[in-house]
Amino acid sequence: MARGHADLPTNVPSVNISKTDIYAALTRIDNNAASRARVLKMENDFKRKIAMHLRGLPAADARFQKFNTSPFVLMFHSRRQGYHYVSDVEKDIIPAKVFSSMETSAGRMVEEVVLPVYGWKVVPSQMHSDESVLDGQRTVVDDFMCATLKSGPRCLNDEMAKDIGADVVKHAGAWAAKHHAAKIDFTYGVLYGTKRQSNKKDWHILRNIAELVPQDAQTLSSHKQAWSVSYRHRGLEVTATVRVGVEWWNFLGGSDTWLEVCVALIRACIDPAGPRGQQPGYTISDLANILDTSGLPAGFNVAILQESQIEWLLFLARHFCDELRP
Repeated sequence: MARGHADLPTNVPSVNISKTDIYAALTRIDNNAASRARVLKMENDFKRKIAMHLRGLPAADARFQKFNTSPFVLMFHSRRQGYHYVSDVEKDIIPAKVFSSMETSAGRMVEEVVLPVYGWKVVPSQMHSDESVLDGQRTVVDDFMCATLKSGPRCLNDEMAKDIGADVVKHAGAWAAKHHAAKIDFTYGVLYGTKRQSNKKDWHILRNIAELVPQDAQTLSSHKQAWSVSYRHRGLEVTATVRVGVEWWNFLGGSDTWLEVCVALIRACIDPAGPRGQQPGYTISDLANILDTSGLPAGFNVAILQESQIEWLLFLARHFCDELRP
């Protein structure tokens, strides 16, 4: 298994985010004109794309075949819920299909909205081309920066890792020629999660690259116990790096980027609400602690998010760290 490979990094630090830092960053975003402009731009683009996507989801009056349900899952779920009639499970089918459909397309929607805001170009999906492995790219002077992006930390399998590694080695020269670059900076990026949450298949992209580089290439840095690998071949320097969650967003646009994206998503999807009377009980054991806003500084007030939306920001933030601290 991937976790048992001798060269896999063994010291993977925990990603910890504090609510205090989130509140401070939210204030920075609120007070920075450029940051606010990015948030509002992404908010509008998210609203447009989400509306288009929702119109394509299965409707309640769709024929049963459209839902592509598994008879086995339906039975196991019905047993767990103690259902007696098909009408009981029928009410669960549509929400389940909606989640499934959104998981397939949500990551690509985020890429298409966010990359251009931070100066990157979305690479159209073209099969069997030298850039088909890429989702985003940017050229700075003679440095061609490019990325393959996945939504979450467990989206990769062995075959995909092998193919991505092979594509980088095979096409690096063509990318350099096309974009007049002397250096290739390739990223395998993950939109949320942490390296600790990864299934570690992402690191095997680096191992595969190291195994496939031409014999006359010069190794500049090893993948062993590391999250990047680099080599030089015929004057071209190639670096490949795994960047997960906050690391990816920091690389894309700076330290507040992941929060700007989260704020834009909240503004696009969650309308502000009035004060809540009684606090709800949660089935998920640690959710109340994650959403606890009792540590908000006295007098805290930002225009970019309303008070009722702050818990949504903490809810999203928990997806980018191993521990969310006060």
